[in-house]
Amino acid sequence: MVKVSIVMPAYNSQAYISSAISSIQAQTFPDWEIMISDDGSIDGTIDIVRKLQAGDPRIRLLMSAKNGGAAKARNAAIEAAAGRYIAFLDSDDLWKPKKLERQIAFMQEKDVAFSFSSYDRVDEAGSLVSIHRVESPVTYRNLLKSCVIGCLTAVYDTHKLGKIYMPDIRKRQDFALWLRILKEVDAAYPLTESLAQYRVRSGSISSNKLKAAQYTWSVYRDVEKLDLARSTYYFAHYAAAGVLNTYVKPLLGS
Repeated sequence: MVKVSIVMPAYNSQAYISSAISSIQAQTFPDWEIMISDDGSIDGTIDIVRKLQAGDPRIRLLMSAKNGGAAKARNAAIEAAAGRYIAFLDSDDLWKPKKLERQIAFMQEKDVAFSFSSYDRVDEAGSLVSIHRVESPVTYRNLLKSCVIGCLTAVYDTHKLGKIYMPDIRKRQDFALWLRILKEVDAAYPLTESLAQYRVRSGSISSNKLKAAQYTWSVYRDVEKLDLARSTYYFAHYAAAGVLNTYVKPLLGS
């Protein structure tokens, strides 16, 4: 059986990290390791991880003396990973029990290098808010228009791609990584089944639409080096998709 390395950055994550880890331990696919990359936490995160680590050697803890941001934390975990497949789960999100079983089987059967899935959006108490549904393969140009790949669902195959790292930017580094990968493969392929739960937290950076838009523009201009015309074109699509997903689809119940 192949091994999956799960990249989990953590910063002051004591409220949710044990639930995130438990959702991995509940996987029906057993051959995994969690690379928990602590980014200078000053709460009880490390103590929680060490207690769980004592009972499960598949949990690995990497520590940074100071906060360097999610990209550095994730890249340290990718560097240390021993598995063929690299998967991602943030310390406040959750996987459904058959997530890895379904996704790894899909990638092997279809000979896929990069995959993702639908996922639930839940509130801080875990109640369902909406479902983020994906149905079609995504190319580099598709993704520039709208980042439909949830970080908690993404998996890539290092045997096909090698290890690919996130650019060292403070935010939207996952989006930038998917763009890097999509320069190497024809498309990312979806599982339409919802396999994970993304926790919508009040005050989180992803909930601040203006800042998210600024960081997306920065990916276009500073990371992808798109000219002004192309950046404006893709940003218009990104903004339209944001309005559709945030305001129109909830009204339609989708």
